[in-house]
Amino acid sequence: MDFLHNHLEALIFCAEEPVTALDLGRCLSEMFDAELAQEDVLNALEELKAKYESDDFVFRIVAINGGYQFLTKAAYQPSISILLKHKSKKRLSTSALETLSIIAYKQPITKSQIEAIRGVNSDYAIQRLLERELIAIRGKSDGPGRPMLYGSGKKFMDYFGIKDMTELPQPKDFIAEDAELGPKEEA
Repeated sequence: MDFLHNHLEALIFCAEEPVTALDLGRCLSEMFDAELAQEDVLNALEELKAKYESDDFVFRIVAINGGYQFLTKAAYQPSISILLKHKSKKRLSTSALETLSIIAYKQPITKSQIEAIRGVNSDYAIQRLLERELIAIRGKSDGPGRPMLYGSGKKFMDYFGIKDMTELPQPKDFIAEDAELGPKEEA
């Protein structure tokens, strides 16, 4: 039954979220065009879980949220945290940060609206933000030419370490003195 183990590993590996034993069984039954007993799937999953508990592997299969998923073992968390910190903290250029803040506060918004606020072309900044998944296309406007609408992307909140958009600072949170340019005048 090595084929069963191999296919289960592949399915769990490629799943973006925990995958249930029932879904695994359905996929394999369809794949092999034969009925697969749920007990066989569960037994194979237990064998795989035991296999990955060995020190030979840096990850393991974990039963989580009603399904199964590969997770890295806790001993490797410090090095992974450093990698993720470096990856997520790659600085944004000033133009990208300006563009991102406009999108975050005004979403959904078109490129021409962004450029009207910034006063310069924003093609490059928008492209970089799309590549980093900090923004996403949210549809098309009903306006002339039906331009794309942009909004915050999947990785926006992770990048800034916030749980939801309500945690963004509001204009009232900014101190007027900090926003002024030039020397402060005496009243």
